[in-house]
Amino acid sequence: MSLSIVKLHHIQLCAPFEKAEKAREFYLGKLGFQEINKPESLIKNGGFWCKAGNVELHIGLEEMEETKSKRHPAFQVEDLEASRCLLVKNNIKIQEETEIPGIQRLSFFDPFGNRIELLQIQKSEA
Repeated sequence: MSLSIVKLHHIQLCAPFEKAEKAREFYLGKLGFQEINKPESLIKNGGFWCKAGNVELHIGLEEMEETKSKRHPAFQVEDLEASRCLLVKNNIKIQEETEIPGIQRLSFFDPFGNRIELLQIQKSEA
């Protein structure tokens, strides 16, 4: 028996309470996510929800400590080079990732230490 997962519903990342506006600037301004409404019952918790394509990203606010982790969301993109250009244009440092056959990928960190991976599936030439 398995969980019967249908799709990714959302990803939650966090930012420190005092950097809520910086989080908005980064995700909405620099990366181009579109803000979506949070349920009324969750507004009191702070943070915001946003969306790109059919992926929801929830930014929560909490006390954070600097730690290293392998945790990350991975967003599949149509054009990894265009994504790379956007990151460079916004002075976001890119980290090249180990090759996976058929997949190009890179990662970067948001201002709060969350690692984010971008990947492009290569079309097979048959």
